[in-house]
Amino acid sequence: MEVDVDATPESRHPGTTHLLNLFEYEHLPPHLQEVSKQLAEAAAYLVGLLGDGPELTTGLRKLLEAKDCFVRQAVIDAR
Repeated sequence: MEVDVDATPESRHPGTTHLLNLFEYEHLPPHLQEVSKQLAEAAAYLVGLLGDGPELTTGLRKLLEAKDCFVRQAVIDAR
């Protein structure tokens, strides 16, 4: 399988685009960006690799939940 680097968010299912937007991390402090960026890159890679469908949506949602957990742990660690 090849990653579709030419796929634009506009060409994707609205659910896929919505979930990808939730991986944005530029608004976070630098120490949280470091954690969140890794998951955003994984999400973007997988969206480029796979077609839209219920399993992609579920996978992105679970990856988003995992990202939230990792970011929360980074907040705890920074205390």
